[in-house]
Amino acid sequence: MGIFKKLNWFFKQEWKSYVVGVFFLIIVAILQVVSPRVVGIIIDEIAQGTLSRSSLAKWVLLILVSGILQYLFRYIWRMKIWGTSAELEKILRSRLFKHFTEMDATFYQKFRTGDLMAHATNDLNAIRMVAGAGILTLADSISSGGITLFTMFFLIDWRLTLIAMIPLPGLTLVSRILGKRMHKSFRKAQAAFSDLNDKTQESVSGVKVIKTFGEEEQDIRDFEARTKDVMLKNKEVYRTDALFDPAIQLILGLSYALTIIFGGRFVVEGSISIGQLVSFISYISMMTWPMLAVGRLFNVLERGSASYSRIEELLEEKSSIVEKKESFPSLISGNLDFQVEQFKYPNATEASLSDVVFHLEQGQTLGIVGRTGAGKSSIFKLLLREYDNYEGRILYDGVDIRDYSLDALLKGIGYVPQDNFLFSTDIRENIRFADPSINQEAVEAAAKLAAIHNDVLGFPEGYDTLVGERGVSLSGGQKQRISIARAVVLNPELLILDDSLSAVDAKTEEAILSGLKERRADKTTIIAAHRISSVMHANEIIVLDEGRIVERGTHQELMHLDGWYHRMYEKQQLEIKLEGEDA
Repeated sequence: MGIFKKLNWFFKQEWKSYVVGVFFLIIVAILQVVSPRVVGIIIDEIAQGTLSRSSLAKWVLLILVSGILQYLFRYIWRMKIWGTSAELEKILRSRLFKHFTEMDATFYQKFRTGDLMAHATNDLNAIRMVAGAGILTLADSISSGGITLFTMFFLIDWRLTLIAMIPLPGLTLVSRILGKRMHKSFRKAQAAFSDLNDKTQESVSGVKVIKTFGEEEQDIRDFEARTKDVMLKNKEVYRTDALFDPAIQLILGLSYALTIIFGGRFVVEGSISIGQLVSFISYISMMTWPMLAVGRLFNVLERGSASYSRIEELLEEKSSIVEKKESFPSLISGNLDFQVEQFKYPNATEASLSDVVFHLEQGQTLGIVGRTGAGKSSIFKLLLREYDNYEGRILYDGVDIRDYSLDALLKGIGYVPQDNFLFSTDIRENIRFADPSINQEAVEAAAKLAAIHNDVLGFPEGYDTLVGERGVSLSGGQKQRISIARAVVLNPELLILDDSLSAVDAKTEEAILSGLKERRADKTTIIAAHRISSVMHANEIIVLDEGRIVERGTHQELMHLDGWYHRMYEKQQLEIKLEGEDA
């Protein structure tokens, strides 16, 4: 019953709906005992020879009215109880989704996408069942069972009632043992489903890679193994669930046997009439549902409890990125000072950045180059406040970015990541994603700046062209340029291009960079690239190696140093020359 305590906040919030629902549930339970009692009276009148046409019509009308009222009142309590339980699912789903949007990068490294989706579907459904089927079963079993027992005790025979109820304590013992087993097995089954869900999501997303390397059979075998694991764990759940009904039927059978043995003796002795015995047996039959309901109740509660525990674990996760109560509300503006003495990723043993310091005047461009894994993306993650656990400071106009509100900081930054993510909507909506009110003229201006406008006009649907999931219908270069248009359409104070020109040719790259330089003369830009041509016109260029700045200066200054930058530039120029000769 601990799950009811956990959901106490919701029951307090929706108590009126539950009171109305339970009230009509009790009325239905009272009406249910009418028909068996009327049937018993009719049998006794037949046995005594006193049944008349008018009395029969009266009893039949009473049964009919009782049935109509039960139909009406059942509709009311179903609407109140089941409808209100859907409200709980809505609240928890909204709370969970909001929590997902507030969590930091560490959270998404810890929890896989498929696992989070399983929490947001199967687990929430199991919790909804507690507020719906759980409340219904609890109230119905207590009201139906209690009223039926009351009728048996006071209107039939109290001795026979006590005898028939002798096997009932066994029900408590069975429910307690099987309930614990159900909680454990259902939690394992949900975890297995989360694992399968994650596998499915990963395989669908990476289907091109799987096909490219010819790993379809291996992936199918892996999927089948996980499916089998889910099946086996769910079989354990069903195996435990299947033990409830037979145990309850056994207890109920013992009650029937005791009723027939002792009830028959009481009829012979004249303590009760044959009609009363028939009514009593009908009431025993009516006790089937309350007794079965106890088993089902424990099933629903244990499933809900296991799922709620999983949801609680997620909601208890705290983001390491905490916004100060009195944060700076104005959008970022001015000069940028990056002064990071050391930064380590959570659980990492070695620093990803060490003594990385640079100063950017408003309107300047910084180029960052270096080998893969040198620390370029780490700089951007700190600027975007994906991590705050670094030694040093990052200042915008003299204000630490950790003192800005997250909205003020992030709305002032346009970021184009390496893996260009597009939403499964049309091109226009992808470009104006940050502000759906942006007009078509601004959308086209951004597209022209990103050198994607002519490509879009070549599509049959133009800007209404659907890009598919993650932009699957577009080429790599087209996805990159749409991502750039999405970032520049707001003309952000700081534009970050994280190797965002790698999939475009040199001519297109030059057109984009020239357009950015012209339009963003008073805005700050940071470009990280492997291709030297992307950064050679920057006001300053820094070369990273193992998280440290090993070279810095303008293009000409770095060429005179005759270091890594110079060697890489010469190598790339040679590659371009050889490609031209091959063409």
